[in-house]
Amino acid sequence: MAGKLYIVGVGPGHHDHMTFRAKQVIEESGTIVGYSTYVNLVQDLIEGKDIHRYDMTQEVERAHQCIKLAKEGKIVSLVSSGDPGIYGMAGLIFEILAESGWNPKTGLDVEIVPGVSALNSCASLIGSPLMTDFAVVSMSDLLVPWEVIVKRVEAAAQGDYVIVIYNPSSKKRIHQLQDTRKLLLKYRSPNTPVAIIKGAYRESESITMTDLEHMEEFADKLGMISTVIVGNSSTYNFNDLMINPRGYKSKYNIQEPNVQN
Repeated sequence: MAGKLYIVGVGPGHHDHMTFRAKQVIEESGTIVGYSTYVNLVQDLIEGKDIHRYDMTQEVERAHQCIKLAKEGKIVSLVSSGDPGIYGMAGLIFEILAESGWNPKTGLDVEIVPGVSALNSCASLIGSPLMTDFAVVSMSDLLVPWEVIVKRVEAAAQGDYVIVIYNPSSKKRIHQLQDTRKLLLKYRSPNTPVAIIKGAYRESESITMTDLEHMEEFADKLGMISTVIVGNSSTYNFNDLMINPRGYKSKYNIQEPNVQN
């Protein structure tokens, strides 16, 4: 029997925001592999299955195991929160397979099941912050040198992109977001809207609306399950919502037309 490996994005954490396909392949799979926190998000869907839980820093180990199990003929779901192709496990799986000489047409059957990423889920909770061009940057320098991250942030700041920041801080990483704020203030007003969303669509969910000038005052809202969205020069707050105009006002009258009988 030929095995199969699903790389599954389960979304932000609530089953309402998990795709039908994600639920379908998890049900089909006899084996579930993943970081313990992510496995817990689908605990009620995997009763009776062969479950392999890993710690956060064991990405390489879980990648090799799920490939091995699938090659042995098992149907395996490697679960990730959000989307596995955005800072997820899809990249590592394909790197390992590519180095082994894997042929996608004749070798192990692999399917990525996309999910709702943090940029989607967090944006949906605070209005319409991503209506124009935006950039996504991770503050984690575990795999990417900090000097490279700084260059990317500065390029996004100069380009007036709305910026979505993943992994803004951890117990060991404090200066990164502080440095990023100082860099952004070179190009943006202190009044630039900022949203800090923690645990979107989970029981721990919290939303803080602030601006670049006061962002540091909310350090307690930051962590690995937090996402920060920094507006651009056009972004404004309205009743605790972040609005980024698409540009319709420059071409159309968006006021409700007067209807005469």
